[in-house]
Formats: sequence, structure tokens, C-alpha cells
Amino acid sequence: MILLQVANEEFVNKGFELFDKLTARFFIRLGIDLLAAFVLVRLIYFRRYKSSENFFTFFIFNIIIFMITFILNKSDMSMGAAFGLFAVFSMLRYRTEGISTKDMTYLFLSIAIGLITALSKGTWFELLLINFIILFFTYLLESSFLIKKEETKIIQYENIEMIQPEFRAELLADLEKRMGLKIHRIAIGKIDFLKDTAIIKVFYYEAI
Repeated sequence: MILLQVANEEFVNKGFELFDKLTARFFIRLGIDLLAAFVLVRLIYFRRYKSSENFFTFFIFNIIIFMITFILNKSDMSMGAAFGLFAVFSMLRYRTEGISTKDMTYLFLSIAIGLITALSKGTWFELLLINFIILFFTYLLESSFLIKKEETKIIQYENIEMIQPEFRAELLADLEKRMGLKIHRIAIGKIDFLKDTAIIKVFYYEAI
């Protein structure tokens, strides 16, 4: 009975020691980090690309980077070592499936937010401001405020006679009628004379 009481006291003391080490500073920074990651992934990335495929990757990289850098920062880790760790994670590629440049950019951003939030010596208000600036410019560049967003579609076109330069206006009109889009340019790709088809890349501006 005495042994159980002693063990219980040791467990309680260790628990209090743990929460003494994980101060309010840790939880405030973690909250700021998770809030910024949520805005980046859910409110900017998902609304723009309607894809949840990389949700797990973006969030887990952000959290892992935050945890590692915050803990190592307790051991007087240099800023150079932190950015070296950042570079290692940001250069990762998947062996089974490629990741687009845009997705790599968002992965870079999620890692950067975790790193900055964990290592910055500023106040929580300064951290909120820094993350707000990152998220604001990400949203601004993803929107159509600065430049029109050009979208593309690749189609297989069967009326091969229309790909001749003198029929370019008729070809654009036919594609716009079929696709219901305002097309501003096209690029002719592979031509198959055996099947009388051509691969056409269609360019149009995203509707605001």
C-alpha cells in the first residue's frame, strides 16, 4: 500500500514537472500555429483547388516542424541548424506519387509557419502579425486581384481539318460553343492523322 502511494506521488510530481516545462508560451504558440495552418490549408488552399488529398501532409508537417524546433530551441539550437532542418524537410519528395509545384509551395508555407512560430523571439501579437502577412499575401496572389488566373484544359479534337491556321477563328468559335468557355488562346499538340484527331490545349481566364 505504501509502495502504491509513493508511486502515485511520483507520477503526480512528474506530471506537474511536465506541465511546468510546457508553459503557457508553448500552448499560445501552438494555438497560433494551428490557427495559421488551418487558414492556409482549409480557407485558402481548399477553397482554391477543392482538393483534400494533401490535408494530412500539410498539417502533419506543420505540427512536426513546430514541435521539433520548439523542443530543440530549448537546447539552444542555433538558427542555422533550424533552417538546415527546414531545408531537409522542404526538399522531400514522394517516391510513389509526384507532387505539383503548387502543392510543394503550400508544403513550404506550412513548414515555414511552424518554424517561424516556434523559433521567433517576438510576442504572441507579433507572431499573429507575421502569420497574417504570410497568409494575406498568399490569399492575394491566389486571387484575381493582381492578375487574371489563367486556366487550361487539354482536349482531344476530332475535326482535324479545323486545326489549319486559316481556320483558327472558326476553331475557337467551335471550341467555345462546345465547352461553354471564353477561350483566349489555344495550343495545338500531338496530331494523329490515322485517327483524324488532335490534342489541343485550351487557355481561358477563371471567372471572378
